[in-house]
Amino acid sequence: MEKLNLTQEWDKVFPKSDKVDHKKVTFHNRYGITLAADMYTPRGAEGKLPAIAVSGPFGAVKEQSSGLYAQKMAELGFLTIAFDPSYTGESSGTPRYVASPDINTEDFCAAVDFLSVQENVDPERIGIIGICGWGGMALNAAAIDTRIKATAAMTMYDMTRVTANGYFDAEDSEQARFEKKKAMNAQRIEDYKSGSYALAGGVVDPLPEDAPQFVKDYYAYYKTPRGYHSRSLNSNGGWNVTSSLSFLNMPILQYSSEIRSAVLLVHGEKAHSRYFSETAYSKLTGDNKELLIIPGANHTDFYDQMDIIPFEKLNAFFTEYLR
Repeated sequence: MEKLNLTQEWDKVFPKSDKVDHKKVTFHNRYGITLAADMYTPRGAEGKLPAIAVSGPFGAVKEQSSGLYAQKMAELGFLTIAFDPSYTGESSGTPRYVASPDINTEDFCAAVDFLSVQENVDPERIGIIGICGWGGMALNAAAIDTRIKATAAMTMYDMTRVTANGYFDAEDSEQARFEKKKAMNAQRIEDYKSGSYALAGGVVDPLPEDAPQFVKDYYAYYKTPRGYHSRSLNSNGGWNVTSSLSFLNMPILQYSSEIRSAVLLVHGEKAHSRYFSETAYSKLTGDNKELLIIPGANHTDFYDQMDIIPFEKLNAFFTEYLR
């Protein structure tokens, strides 16, 4: 496993809790990539604990939303880790800023590997939380990993659907997809010539006056002190352009209807990607599946708004299914 040079000082966008113990940890996935994570343990806890792995949103790092969730769930009695996905943040993998539906699904499974062998974790009581784009990856992991007993997807995005169909499915046509593929394959040649990879995505800056409301919401989080972090791709730059080719070719959630473990999908009434959760929920089967819509909430409210994020519900959900 590659040795990572991890930042040891507290550099999160949220304050440190005095109710949990925190330390940096690393683990590896089955592609040989070393992942960096923050572990949060309830202070004074004894015995084997239920555990939760957290990641997301897409383009964010563990010092942002996922760390906030992990720390709060640790306050509620769970051992948690918030990890940087492969190729991003403090995790390894080259070239940098690459995304893959296969590898990023594997990242969640690798987190379960790691948690399963911790002396203070009960391997039969492990759950995961995915936020925004990683909500889709979390569901994808739950569809293949029977060790995952409970999954919460917060304000979920299906990044493969966004890539293939555009925002709000506005580009859902063979011709539109052909033009995307044509442009990205042309970019591959340019990248090969230059020896570097072009980046795209992230959050537009400066913010256009006529930007859609959801773009303004992202800007208000990633480009302001509220959620800005120097390692976040959404705060600085974006993803490798040609990563989108794999998202076009490998749609996730193909077997979501076969998930037997518990699933909680949480979305805001005003969230612009609410239809992803509703579509995903329509494919789930069993009495242990739930869709929770929070009245009046927007998409990015679930990133850090403590009065919006339903931690009481999350606590009850994971307590029930990780008992």
